[in-house]
Amino acid sequence: MLIPIVVFQGQRIPRQRSVWGHIFVAALVANAIPYLLFAVAEQQIGSNIAGVINSTTPLWTLLLGFLVGIDRHVTAPKAAGFGLGFLGVVVMFGPWDSAGEVASWGGLACLAAALSYAISYLYMGRYLTNRGISPLMLSASQLTAATLILTCVMTATGREHVAWRADALIGVLVLGILGTGAAYVLNYRIIQDDGPAIASTVTYLLPIVAVILGWAVLQETVTIAVILGVALVLVGIALTRRKPA
Repeated sequence: MLIPIVVFQGQRIPRQRSVWGHIFVAALVANAIPYLLFAVAEQQIGSNIAGVINSTTPLWTLLLGFLVGIDRHVTAPKAAGFGLGFLGVVVMFGPWDSAGEVASWGGLACLAAALSYAISYLYMGRYLTNRGISPLMLSASQLTAATLILTCVMTATGREHVAWRADALIGVLVLGILGTGAAYVLNYRIIQDDGPAIASTVTYLLPIVAVILGWAVLQETVTIAVILGVALVLVGIALTRRKPA
């Protein structure tokens, strides 16, 4: 999706080897590793558990950013916002009925994926977003690098028979064009504008979008717990974006 747009706009592909080195590292920790881990994990655990564990990404990003010195401006409202956001996700997903899955191999794989996502936010903020390269070009380059990495892995591990079903192809296109292509352009822009920690809070908003679409498209029931969780998430994100007077 992104490469034709880059070509149409006449944007120049990065030429420096160092830039491509950082792009390949970002592709590894932001795409190849977590995508594979979630694919493995969700064969063993429910999507609600995976969603809650994935929502630890902002907490990891905040903690690692503070430890490595990338973001040490952690005010009390900001810390409270991160905590409230995670609490809201927990309330929405209600993982207590399947708590045993958290300590399973699938749960650990999800936790490793969330940690990998956190590292990617910090890495992209430190080495890529400050080079004057547009978010569109960075996204197109990173996803191309991730495709090359995963293609090499598939070639090395062998191929299984693929059934070319129409619904599967449509699902891949939707996830690729919207869930990855368009989302990564916005992701890089938010990292540039607000920093990696604030950008990572988008993870808290994913369940809200899922709830809205589930209600509007699939006629799913919205419970009081879901409404409370949504409110907690929105208040939490508002606190993370609160700037000192």
